[in-house]
Amino acid sequence: MAASLSNMQAAMTRTTVSATQTAAGVTSSPSKVRLTAFVPATSNSRLHTSLLPNFVALRTDVRTVSRRGARESRNAGKVFASVNGTGSSPGLPIDLRGKRAFIAGVADDRGFGWAIAKALSAAGAEILLGTWVPALNIFETNLQRGKFDESRMLPNGGMLEIAKVYPLDAVFDTPEDVPDDVKNNKRYAGSSKWTVQEVAEAVKADYGSIDILVHSLANGPEVTKPLLETSRGGYLAAISASSYSYVSLLKYFLPIMNHGGVSLSLTYLASERIIPGYGGGMSSAKAALESDTRILAFEAGRKHGIRVNTISAGPLGSRAAKAIGFIDDMINYSYANAPLQQELKSDNVGNTAAFLASPLASAITGTVIYVDNGLHAMGLAVDSPCVAK
Repeated sequence: MAASLSNMQAAMTRTTVSATQTAAGVTSSPSKVRLTAFVPATSNSRLHTSLLPNFVALRTDVRTVSRRGARESRNAGKVFASVNGTGSSPGLPIDLRGKRAFIAGVADDRGFGWAIAKALSAAGAEILLGTWVPALNIFETNLQRGKFDESRMLPNGGMLEIAKVYPLDAVFDTPEDVPDDVKNNKRYAGSSKWTVQEVAEAVKADYGSIDILVHSLANGPEVTKPLLETSRGGYLAAISASSYSYVSLLKYFLPIMNHGGVSLSLTYLASERIIPGYGGGMSSAKAALESDTRILAFEAGRKHGIRVNTISAGPLGSRAAKAIGFIDDMINYSYANAPLQQELKSDNVGNTAAFLASPLASAITGTVIYVDNGLHAMGLAVDSPCVAK
């Protein structure tokens, strides 16, 4: 009898209850809680019996906390999903609520600029757009008539909301730079204050500051010409519109960018590889853009804490890309030869931009980020008849 009583005392000296959530006085781990109750060792078996109701009540309390904690966890997941447009549970959220983005170069709903606007909006950022003056009227008309409504849909069921669209021609820095033939051009009639300096001043007057600056524009009037046949004027025009315009945008917007902000641009593999047919000085413009990205990252980072990166995107059948004339061939080539044999979507670039604009990329600057299914890594065309087995 004495031996059995001693065994019961030893067994009840330490009693463990497990639960899935924490309670007062409970030590938690990611998977479960181990609640340890210490019972004084005594020879009085009736004392042990009297403690049992307390253990039952304690376990009931822990289960109640467990259910409450599970509900709170599910609710937190719903909040995360509503902001980020996913159905997943909380992980590493991209939360840009309270941030404001200015995206230069959006004129339709098919390009990378539009996809970036959607991704930033889905993460909670307020969106401002800069649209090339000759394309402004038709863009705003299509927007107002709902022609972009389907493509405005966000993953969380909401719609891309655009706070304001500004007329912009990033080829001209100040009003004094605009020649008379452009001032009198009917395509610019009805619009005013569209140089880079004036747009930056207008954004400051309307909103005070921005956090994210995106350069999504390029133009090469002689892009279909081989480099050897490109005129000086065509070459310089490509550099001006496609690379120096980024320098100008950052120069005039930096004073209204909040410390710790982000600036992004879009480049292409032709900056470092031979892409026959991508001419007119455009390959040189993209090379300059990437070089400028590194220098601007240093200057803007040291002076203003701004991160500067560029995204090298794979071929996409956008309206701008159609001007090259062989974009469909490039898409087919990429699908056949890239490590990932899948269609490149504009959303792939948009999501990368949202990541780079978020605190998750807080130590990334001065970098070219490739979003091309890995095509940039290839040194051999695997679909070439020369290597066919």
